[in-house]
Amino acid sequence: MNALHDEPDAIHDLIGVGFGPSNLALAIAVEEHNSRAAPDQRLRARFLERQPSFGWHRGMLIDDATMQVSFLKDLVTMRNPTSDFSFLCFLRERGRLVDFLNAKTLFPLRIEFHEYFEWAAARIAHQVDYGAEVVSVEPVLAENGEVRWFDVVSRVPGAPERTVVRRARNISVAVGLEPHLPPDTELSDRIWHNSQLMPRVRELGGSAASMGRILVLGAGQSAAEAVDYLHRSFPEAEVCAVFAKYGYTPADDSPFANRIFDPEAVDVYFQARPEVKQSLVDYHRSTNYSVVDMDLIESLYATMYREKVQGHERLRVRNVSRIRDVRTLDDRLDVTVEFLPTGEREVLSADLLVHATGYRPRDLDQLLGRTAKLCLRDDNDAVRVGRDHRVEAAPDVTAGIYLQGATEHTHGLTSTLLSTTAVRSGEILDSLLTHRASDAEAGIGPRVDSSARPSVNSWA
Repeated sequence: MNALHDEPDAIHDLIGVGFGPSNLALAIAVEEHNSRAAPDQRLRARFLERQPSFGWHRGMLIDDATMQVSFLKDLVTMRNPTSDFSFLCFLRERGRLVDFLNAKTLFPLRIEFHEYFEWAAARIAHQVDYGAEVVSVEPVLAENGEVRWFDVVSRVPGAPERTVVRRARNISVAVGLEPHLPPDTELSDRIWHNSQLMPRVRELGGSAASMGRILVLGAGQSAAEAVDYLHRSFPEAEVCAVFAKYGYTPADDSPFANRIFDPEAVDVYFQARPEVKQSLVDYHRSTNYSVVDMDLIESLYATMYREKVQGHERLRVRNVSRIRDVRTLDDRLDVTVEFLPTGEREVLSADLLVHATGYRPRDLDQLLGRTAKLCLRDDNDAVRVGRDHRVEAAPDVTAGIYLQGATEHTHGLTSTLLSTTAVRSGEILDSLLTHRASDAEAGIGPRVDSSARPSVNSWA
């Protein structure tokens, strides 16, 4: 590949890898800092996103699906309630503030919150490069042998065969989650992950009327939403939910349980012994994992009962069951479903199988490559992360790696959620400024040492 160089004599204070809500909130925090800071105190930041435009779970933007967190837990309010990047300021600009207040809800439509994210991202577009997939992060050695910078190598938008190298003192890794699928599952025109739901349904077009049966595997919020949406979208099809539970489990959104998402709860979790951390996750899994809003549970049950009364049951549940085999034929899928208490198996012919089987963190080692070897690990081989979200690294590493979204083992259940996104961005900003001040006291300048060299040949 031919590598370009982004102002090779300059250093970015921060390069963000990925530009979802987490790094968007951080970009806003940097923007607000720079707007009030003296010129020599401003941070030079750049964010790289592989998608061609901002997008957050686009495949699940169902028209009537609502957020599961309060609008006050937007990109800024918990950090800076006076920010003009808030959801309320967005509503005011769109002319919907009074209408939203009249709706008397804390939970906006998901499509509206996505519109808010796009609005905020557009306001700081000068900090972002879209279509810029990061392919490697290489450590750069100063003359004294310390790792003082990282070279972030990304594809050139519109010319993916070429790369561009940007040098930074710090990186913020917020690449989100990737779909989790059962072993040996291959996606196809008939086998989907629910993250593809909306575009896949649109692609079906006129063939939607011929759907006979659709299976949805999973028992969480996304699974229940997919069941409800598909049942409404395919009025002639049978939609069958398959899961190992006896029934959908209600999400615990009671006031005391919700305190697990408070910023102070992160301090408690971070300081706790490993066995206490595990018990907190076990106790409060019902706030987030494999649970469903009670309103949706009741709606699905009411639909099932109504159809039973009418003698035309299209919404069905195969509970306490697992999918054991999927055979792809020319015109259908043959799906073997086992009823776990007895081991009895039946083969269901289906037109579609939707895996609503959740997500998992992306492989940090694969993204960071050689840089990952600089990260210290705990006894479980998980990356050690400080309270300020900065990875603990070898003593000769002064460049910073900040993680957003892959720190549940250190920071608790909010790691992948929106609840503390605004607060976390402020904590990372404070850490960046603190480390920069320390570097200034140590006499580390803002420009590249002429003797600095990449630890591998990323310049070719």
